[in-house]
Amino acid sequence: MALILNIETATTNCSVSIAEDGRMIALRELNSASFSHSEDLHYFIKEVLEEASIATTDLDAIAVSKGPGSYTGLRIGVSAAKGLCFALDIPLIGISTLESMVAQLKLKEGIVIPVLDARRMEVYSAVFNLGYEQIRETRVEEVQPDLYSEYTERGKVYVIGNGALKCSEILKHPNIVFDDSVVPSAREMCPLSYDKFMTKNFENTAYFEPDYLKDFIIKQKKK
Repeated sequence: MALILNIETATTNCSVSIAEDGRMIALRELNSASFSHSEDLHYFIKEVLEEASIATTDLDAIAVSKGPGSYTGLRIGVSAAKGLCFALDIPLIGISTLESMVAQLKLKEGIVIPVLDARRMEVYSAVFNLGYEQIRETRVEEVQPDLYSEYTERGKVYVIGNGALKCSEILKHPNIVFDDSVVPSAREMCPLSYDKFMTKNFENTAYFEPDYLKDFIIKQKKK
């Protein structure tokens, strides 16, 4: 039996789950524009452990969303995950934020492109087929009219995530379906982290860093 704590903080959704052999048994999450991860995360961890009636010492691994996404959000999640792994002497598992988003869909055709807002007119994105296999690398890119033309000419393209609205203003091909309601969640991390646990696909806890893709930019407050 494998008990895994899953942590997702890459976007506005602060999400924590407990899974037993890939099956979710407890979930706490709050999708708030106020971005209160630093206040909510440890409280959510405490709550899911209590709901699942397990102690931290019962955990076999910690899984964390590794990005791309919010610089601050990722730092909060990864710092908490690392701290627990070191304290409990258990392995750390990194899960692609975009992959867990794609796992929410049940489609019969086309491809899926999860997009997360990367500020300005840029998005973090990757491309997945219906078998949930990533067929193009994760990258940050500027939204332009012909951005996904190589895919839209072949059939349906589902653009999902909080960058979808931005994309819908520029991308006008009839084959594109936009859905900005899909947010990364620790719910979909459960089977993904279990698969990595079973194959011992662990991160180096000491040196693990999230996939930021962009440098952190400090914004000056307007006077």
